[in-house]
Amino acid sequence: MSPAQLAAAIGCTVDRAAKWHPHIAEAMKRFDITTPNEMASFVAQLAHESSHLSRLEENLNYSADGLAATWPARYRDKETGKPSQLALLLHRRPAAIANNCYANRMGNGDIASGDGWRYRGRGPIQITGKANYERCGKAIGVDLLNNPELLLEPRAGALSAGWFWHVNGLDKHDDDASVLAETKIINGGTNGIAERQKFFNIALAAFKGVA
Repeated sequence: MSPAQLAAAIGCTVDRAAKWHPHIAEAMKRFDITTPNEMASFVAQLAHESSHLSRLEENLNYSADGLAATWPARYRDKETGKPSQLALLLHRRPAAIANNCYANRMGNGDIASGDGWRYRGRGPIQITGKANYERCGKAIGVDLLNNPELLLEPRAGALSAGWFWHVNGLDKHDDDASVLAETKIINGGTNGIAERQKFFNIALAAFKGVA
């Protein structure tokens, strides 16, 4: 796989692909993502999840309406159907939103701990939560607990995506011509399925004969 092939497969510039190329190749080799179909599946999901390797950090700049729509059980008033008082309080405050919605989950401490913001989603396939940062860091040999921002860098970011792929069993579903099964595991639904499939088809064409 060359940087040009990666750029074509992931929909980014060759310059951007060149920065990520050795690290994505390392991640695929380390986590046994080696056939053209497997590589195409992996790259297609990275392409969509990271918006062509341009978005590596969770955007939590929600409005009150956005909070109510995204987490209705948590931020929508049951009687009025409108954003709750808590949603109004958190409006456009990303750190406060993260600390509230991720408190006491995924190994995070309470709201005051700041863990929700500290361990918000990062990386091409976003690693989220203190427990996942710790597990991923140990697996790839990087201290992510004390240096969570390393997931924004190509090597740790690519390896974290490979780790996520492996521990979530995506390698059991990635040897066919569909990205549906992987998308359901990553997304919890089928959001962006058409774009993911498009990237898979482009990537598969680029990777044929590479493995």
